[in-house]
Amino acid sequence: MKKIIILVLFGLAFSMPAFALDGNEILKQVDGNLNPESFEMYRKLINIEPDGTKKEFVMFSVKKGREKIASIFISPASEKGRSTLRIGENMWLYIPNVGKPLRITSLQSVTGGVFNNSDIMRVDYNLEYNCEKIETTDKGYTLYLRAKLKNVAYETLTMFIDSKRLLPYKIEAYAASGMLIKNLYFKEVKDFGNGVVRPSIIETDSPLYKGYKSYIVFAKVKKRELAGEIFSLNYMHKIDGLR
Repeated sequence: MKKIIILVLFGLAFSMPAFALDGNEILKQVDGNLNPESFEMYRKLINIEPDGTKKEFVMFSVKKGREKIASIFISPASEKGRSTLRIGENMWLYIPNVGKPLRITSLQSVTGGVFNNSDIMRVDYNLEYNCEKIETTDKGYTLYLRAKLKNVAYETLTMFIDSKRLLPYKIEAYAASGMLIKNLYFKEVKDFGNGVVRPSIIETDSPLYKGYKSYIVFAKVKKRELAGEIFSLNYMHKIDGLR
């Protein structure tokens, strides 16, 4: 039975739950379950066009804290050696034959397809969003999130969370106009070892790109201590040496 606190004010009695769910705290726990504090991983990104044509990319990535992630392309050969860096809202792409990092934005995509740079270079959700509302469901929680940074890809997110694992199973991403931009589906929760248990596949589709789908498949996700100097413009051409 839920405990009730009775408040008496000016002769009137009010009742309220003795505790309230904190959406931002739940969001932080979700972020912690999705990503260890400092880790490395391999990812395969697959873009599928309406005619069934596929294009695949393999990336090695390292992430530290809430807002730093760096990656390098391993394949295909045409992309090998390209690297990306994100620190908070700032993103860069390094192309070997250009020789210097180029600024990129969250809505662009270094791989094409439905995933944009914000999806591919994902930092913790609680860095970018505040929870404005929380609802309980049969499966867990629904968080209604609004952007707190300027240069984010989506103005609002609706995140559906499995309460048993505190992991998302679906996210709906919306523009400031309220238009649905994208669905993200988190699938096949896998134990990667050393306490890392998270979805191994993220699938996305969009009403703006009918017939197109993209997937990210995660592999070899493991905790790793990483020096801060790795997440700098001067290190982007050396990320492959971390493998």
